[in-house]
Amino acid sequence: MLNNVAIGGAGQYTAPYNMELFVALSLFRRRKYEACAAACTELLRKSPLDQAVWVLKMRALTLQVYVDDIEAEEEGLAETLLDNDTIAAMPRPGTSLRHPGTTMPGQGFRPRTQSGRPLTGVVRPATQSALDSSQGLEQTLRTPRTAATARPLTASSGRSVRLGTASMLTEPGGPFIQLSRLNISKYAAQPAIAKALFEYIYYHEHDPRYALDLAVQATQACQYKDWWWKVQLGKCYYVLGLVRDAEQQFRSALRDFKTIELVLRLVRVYIKLDQPLAALELCKKGLESFANDVSILTEMARIFEGTNNVAMSIKYYKMIAHEDASNSEAIASIGLHHFYNDQPEIALRYYRRLLQMGVCNAELFNNLGLCCFYAQHYDFTVSCFERALSLATDESVADVWYNISHIAICLGDWIMASECLKLAIDADNRHAPSYNNLGVIEMKNGNVTSARIYFHAAASIAHYIYEPHFNSSYLAYNTGDLQTSYISVQKALNAYPSHQDSQELLRKLQQYFTFM
Repeated sequence: MLNNVAIGGAGQYTAPYNMELFVALSLFRRRKYEACAAACTELLRKSPLDQAVWVLKMRALTLQVYVDDIEAEEEGLAETLLDNDTIAAMPRPGTSLRHPGTTMPGQGFRPRTQSGRPLTGVVRPATQSALDSSQGLEQTLRTPRTAATARPLTASSGRSVRLGTASMLTEPGGPFIQLSRLNISKYAAQPAIAKALFEYIYYHEHDPRYALDLAVQATQACQYKDWWWKVQLGKCYYVLGLVRDAEQQFRSALRDFKTIELVLRLVRVYIKLDQPLAALELCKKGLESFANDVSILTEMARIFEGTNNVAMSIKYYKMIAHEDASNSEAIASIGLHHFYNDQPEIALRYYRRLLQMGVCNAELFNNLGLCCFYAQHYDFTVSCFERALSLATDESVADVWYNISHIAICLGDWIMASECLKLAIDADNRHAPSYNNLGVIEMKNGNVTSARIYFHAAASIAHYIYEPHFNSSYLAYNTGDLQTSYISVQKALNAYPSHQDSQELLRKLQQYFTFM
């Protein structure tokens, strides 16, 4: 740490300057990074080329924007469609995260933790964000930020005056560092400065290309012996989409020095490449070095859940809960599992545990309301849903109204159910399950035209769910439109091949289209 101040010579410091520097260091240690950066700015006005203050300000600015970037990130639509690793043949069962349906023969299983209904009451980083648009969410996910690799400021014995260049100067109203004027090769040869400079460029300036250039030259300067720089190279390659190059760097670093961070980053690479079996194998090897580590167990549980291996996923979530009794993701996932196995009383205990831990959001109260209803605690159901609506955001309010409509349907109140579904559509006009259920209600009321419109709307929004296709086929069959019924039931079976009612309806229709 920059503790010592050299005194003497042509560049000697005065006592007030020493005190101001001490104050800046004190602010940094107390994590008051904004105040520390302001104090460093004042010091740089007095001594613009003081490299130590320059590094201190870099670290303060960098730490202001640090967020863990090891957590899962969501792929954008362009990445999903254009990724060379995605455009491939249908994988074998249980070997793909992008095609989890290859593990189970249809849609007859519980929804996933982060997107299913009832909602889990806890959201993982990168699954639901407070950002206003999906574009802002994707931009945030593509911006790497982490504090895991933070390095303390280095100190030399009897700190000497280290002078910077013109690229270090703070321009009024301009950037702190002019990257275009920065002599990368000069600072790459100075490890104490290079690491802080890399993190500033990578996290604060969000410029992985400049950061990659610095990392390459710094790796050459240390003769490829510093595992830390290999990790930084892998991070830059990963952000730039060079996943295979990132894998090579992470593996090389892992051979030199084993850390949990390296294991998790390499797991992220395999998830990006849609290789869950390789990721699981790496996690198992990681557990040999870091026994019962919660972060590695969490990765394994998520991968099993992504491949629809619910039994193994719950097994690892229970191991996580045994190691860390306050892990909200594990508690919510186990509660969801018990709910979909007709054990609402047990699920209620887990969700109450989340409430006791201080979790307070719409998803949790929505789940509590459903669990109370199915556990026949009707006096708490209404209050839970009222609280869920008061806490609901724009993304979750439609789901809350949808679940309230489900309660109304179970009670036989079709009018209330219809109004709740319309409120869900008003909150999210692309909420396919609400359109489907509205169609069912209209069909029960004898409004065939309205029901057909709702079914078609649901099918066009979410063609991957079978209910709208089957309902549309059933409605067309009852009205005598056999051709439309035949086409729709085939779409339903494509989405869910094991649906018994669709298979039975198809057999009836084949009698009319089979020529003797």
